[in-house]
Amino acid sequence: MNYFHWIAGSLLGVAWFSRVLAAAFGVPKIADISRPEWERNPAKDGGNPRVSIIVPARNEEDTIEQGLTSLLALDYDNYEIIAVNDRSTDITGSIMERVAGMPGARARLKVVHIKALPQGWLGKTHAMWSAAREATGDWILFTDADVIFKPDALRRAITYAEAEPADHVVLFPRMIMKNPGEKMMIAFFQTLFVFGHRPWKVANPKTKDHIGVGAFNLIRRRVYEAVGTYQALRMEVVDDMKLGKVVKNAGYAQRNVFGADLISIRWARGAWGVVRNLTKNSFAILSFQWPRVVLSCVALLFLNLMPFIGIWLAHGPARIPYAIALVSMFLIYAGMAWHSSIEPYYFVLHPVSTILFLYTMISSMALALSRGGVVWRGTFYPLDELKKGLV
Repeated sequence: MNYFHWIAGSLLGVAWFSRVLAAAFGVPKIADISRPEWERNPAKDGGNPRVSIIVPARNEEDTIEQGLTSLLALDYDNYEIIAVNDRSTDITGSIMERVAGMPGARARLKVVHIKALPQGWLGKTHAMWSAAREATGDWILFTDADVIFKPDALRRAITYAEAEPADHVVLFPRMIMKNPGEKMMIAFFQTLFVFGHRPWKVANPKTKDHIGVGAFNLIRRRVYEAVGTYQALRMEVVDDMKLGKVVKNAGYAQRNVFGADLISIRWARGAWGVVRNLTKNSFAILSFQWPRVVLSCVALLFLNLMPFIGIWLAHGPARIPYAIALVSMFLIYAGMAWHSSIEPYYFVLHPVSTILFLYTMISSMALALSRGGVVWRGTFYPLDELKKGLV
């Protein structure tokens, strides 16, 4: 039995240690645009580049006013906001119109109302594509209705993008978390993200590592058009990451940056809120293929649970590689604490969040297969159409 533990433990120890080592050298290279060196104006001889901010919203009556108000308070002098009311059945649209009627807002904020969804489109991708067609900016910023911006967020991002120069900039949001369940699940999700997506490799044109975040996807207009606009992603559930993928694959300069609390979002309420949010996307991330879900579940169990189990089942020196895996995992949690409010000790709940995440993947698959599609924001999308639209 100890032979098994030596092999399994060694695989896990190498996997986790190599990733924490790469992160230790790589993450410090990611720019933090909240730092003093980015407190400047991006203006060139021709003035600040124009930015079109696109905010799609469906049934966001609880968050849309705060989000739009924060955008109207940006300290950048050359931007427009296009807010899209995507077939809302609540009062989202009327709130948008009320905010647009506030003093000084009418010249800055335009509201677009979508009454019907054309065949072959997801609601969100269609809303963003429709708004982008009316945009006048040199840059387009796609964001979400529940994101809160600090006044200097856009100015700092554009300053960085123009200085690099970059074609696509992703700003990581500060996650607002109000209870332990949220912290536990988001910490696990971020750990998987660090392990699987290597954000420090995004800027390297020789790698396939790419990124996109719905809260802040800033892209040059000419690049957005060159990669096919959102029409190329019209049936993509994970549209933010896929936008990053097509940009990177096309050879354009992609960057992700930290920004402290320049933008903030309350992504979910409680552990089950995170589970519900991930249930919508999990099967899509795995291309709606059940064998990939099964293999991913087995891999996640081994990668995330086996270090905790193996260190108790192994004997003597065979425990060492498991210990290396656990220490490496803890160091990832400790490293993430520098950029979030999640304390490193949430590492001890990693097995619990692993089980919940596996439940999320399985339930996402089971619901989609049983329904023959995905229900998102009250709209049903057939599985066959979603598979055909995968990028």
